[in-house]
Amino acid sequence: MQFDNTYARLSEGFYARLQPEPSPDPHLLAWNEELAQDLGLQEFADDPARLARLFGGNELLPGSEPIALAYAGHQFGNFVPQLGDGRALLLGELLSSAGRRLDVQLKGSGQTPFSRRGDGRAALGPVIREYLVSEAMHRMGVPTTRALAAVSTGGFVLRDGRLPGGVLTRVASSHIRVGTFEFFAAKRDKEALQTLADYAIARHYPEVLDEPQPLVAFFAKVLEAQASLVAHWMGLGFIHGVMNTDNTSISGETIDYGPCAFMDEFDYHKVFSSIDQFGRYAYGNQGQMAHWNLARLAETLMLLDDSRSLFEEQLARFQPLFEAQFIKRMARKLGLQDLQEGDDQLITRWLQQMQEQELDFTLSFRHLADRVDADDTAGFGDFETEWRQRLQAQKLSASEVKEAMNQVNPLFIPRNHQIERAIDAAIEGDMSVFNELRQVLVKPFAAQPDLGVYAEPPSPAERVIETFCGT
Repeated sequence: MQFDNTYARLSEGFYARLQPEPSPDPHLLAWNEELAQDLGLQEFADDPARLARLFGGNELLPGSEPIALAYAGHQFGNFVPQLGDGRALLLGELLSSAGRRLDVQLKGSGQTPFSRRGDGRAALGPVIREYLVSEAMHRMGVPTTRALAAVSTGGFVLRDGRLPGGVLTRVASSHIRVGTFEFFAAKRDKEALQTLADYAIARHYPEVLDEPQPLVAFFAKVLEAQASLVAHWMGLGFIHGVMNTDNTSISGETIDYGPCAFMDEFDYHKVFSSIDQFGRYAYGNQGQMAHWNLARLAETLMLLDDSRSLFEEQLARFQPLFEAQFIKRMARKLGLQDLQEGDDQLITRWLQQMQEQELDFTLSFRHLADRVDADDTAGFGDFETEWRQRLQAQKLSASEVKEAMNQVNPLFIPRNHQIERAIDAAIEGDMSVFNELRQVLVKPFAAQPDLGVYAEPPSPAERVIETFCGT
């Protein structure tokens, strides 16, 4: 393990230096051994008590330089000029075994200058949720921040009531957001904005340095990453829930799992977040909202390069690029290896059927795969007849189609009711549900008969209709 904290070497205007607040009585709840080894942290693995101190804020990892990052952001369309890490501290940057530079951040480690009257702490529930969902997303191939450790603080936080506290240790390619650019743009601090752009390019997209206009090329890279990311979300029935610009990562990773959720039954207009009263970030709006966020990024970059027409040209690429990515993913989920004319209409009919019949988004694809060579079409009617005819043109066997579908359609997702079960048990001191759910999500595409209950949709009594931010 060796820290190399490049962001902390930028000027003080980018962050505030401070120490985490110690946890009253920290206990290690979860440790991501695989990720720890990748980061060179295996030397601590045999000492759970020290791990609890290190990732509960009571002791610093050697070489770390804790900083809270400054950023702004549009929250539900309204600009807030200063947000920042109100309950998080970037410990520093480690190089993975493959040479990737990764941020290591404590989330829930106490107040910072950006806490905005908040306590800077996290309740245990959101820590459990982010750990499970972010690691599941990683296993399903979605670019995402990851969870290294979860610690119970031994203290309590006040939300709707008195709840046990927790700290999540999060790992990311970086924590640079669209809102980071907005922070300096709002101040008209072009020098800091240029420094940020240079840093982000060097860290994430160094290949654009040779382009005639690197800022435009950088914007194009971020745009492509976001188009691919959101299409991937939607191909899994995932709803981020709070796609503000401060939650939009320049690296193209999923960041900030607050009121997120995976759909059970398909609904294009589905909203879970308790704070999204008008459906701004509904499932079907996510592509549009990513486009809106990217327009805000373009506005900041135009303070440094006024090539408005070039930025608009890039921005106009987003919708067709996003739609192409979505159609490609949905085609693979239906077992279509190469797109042909009319496939987009077939995909639309499938989505309409799922919507009208309120079919489970995740399991319907697995059930469809099981019917590739069925003797009847009783499962999905006219759509199934048309779909099978389309498959016949591929010259693949039924078993090959089924295998291909099951490689891209998860059987296990972190379903809302199972996450709530894990949280409720953890609050009572029982981590068995969390550990079992964590185990099953390591192999989301594989049949696991002994753990099959985790693939099942909720009963009416188990349904979760609303999720919460946790701040």
